[in-house]
Amino acid sequence: MKTLWQHCNVATMANGTYSIIEDAALVTRDGYIEWLGPRQQLPTGEYGQIHGLEGAWVTPGLIDCHTHTVFGGNRSGEFEQRLQGVSYAEIAAAGGGIASTVRATRAASEDELFDSARQRLRCLLRDGVTSVEIKSGYGLSLESERKILRVIRRLGEALPVTVRSTCLAAHALPPEFKDRADDYIEHICNEMLPALAAEGLVDAVDAFCEYLAFSPAQVERVFKVAQQLGLPVKLHAEQLSSLHGSSLAARYQALSADHLEFMTEEDAIAMAASGTVAVLLPGAFYFLRETQLPPMEALRKHGVKIAIASDLNPGTSPGLSLRLMLNMACTLFRMTPEEALAGVTLHAATALGMGETHGSLEPGKVADFVAWNIDRPADLAYWLGGDLDKRVVRSGVDVTL
Repeated sequence: MKTLWQHCNVATMANGTYSIIEDAALVTRDGYIEWLGPRQQLPTGEYGQIHGLEGAWVTPGLIDCHTHTVFGGNRSGEFEQRLQGVSYAEIAAAGGGIASTVRATRAASEDELFDSARQRLRCLLRDGVTSVEIKSGYGLSLESERKILRVIRRLGEALPVTVRSTCLAAHALPPEFKDRADDYIEHICNEMLPALAAEGLVDAVDAFCEYLAFSPAQVERVFKVAQQLGLPVKLHAEQLSSLHGSSLAARYQALSADHLEFMTEEDAIAMAASGTVAVLLPGAFYFLRETQLPPMEALRKHGVKIAIASDLNPGTSPGLSLRLMLNMACTLFRMTPEEALAGVTLHAATALGMGETHGSLEPGKVADFVAWNIDRPADLAYWLGGDLDKRVVRSGVDVTL
């Protein structure tokens, strides 16, 4: 059955630009876009349903390509302590920081993790998100990472959103491997990844390459195993220091390298050559009061695709709005509203290996779109938070939350 959507303006985001069609119409069929263009050129045909969109601006459904949505507990208490003058080192020494989230996540049941993550994910969906990536990484044992990844799969089945699952076992050192990072990497490579991949729980593999996490050599061992298992890779890189993790990611044709405040122009050249997407996370930049900006000019100069994501996590970016990240990307990173919107549509889709099917409104692609009651596309980055009036369509069907 064909469905006609008309009386709207469309920012298709084809080629990563607005690519606007005014007074447009879309034809969807079986969850895909069959035709779109100026309404005056609409082919004659019979439609099972016709929807008038009352002059709305239609964009692709938003894609949040880097989140840690599933975790136990939260760290608002530590947030308050830090602002009362307690140092991060003191909090960590008292068992706080990521260790506290690992403990809470291990202690929580699968159903408890599902219920708390569903609440957070619903916040993102109310913002117009139709696809999301969710990482594990707060379990740090085979049993607990499996539990998180099972929850991620359940979220994709229970809510109207396309979910990509990423195994981030190489996120931090678990307490039982204290001072034995190489042994833990070996455990990931020999036990965890093969088992979790065999269970169909993993769409991609990530790691945290940083002086306080894992070295490039250790990360490379994880990447090699991921490659053997036929899984794409991505990397947290250059957030706090320059270890050229983004260049390592590029060597392994990573889907993305993420954070990147401390990356160099050489890293940007390597990423451009491999087609690796730069995923910038303004929420973490803001929350940590970072002052080192990602090298925006180098990324633009060498044509690296730039995506934006919420980095939703309990420690450094408890962000429940992807649209707020659009404003932060413009305000903090000096991106244009057009670049920012491309960063949560087409380039975010590419960062998840979904660029052929999602991220722009073109014939043959999945019919995920949002009809916004706004004056122009820049409004999506201009308004700080709030719930903009919208109609969300996923696979050609209205979404109700």
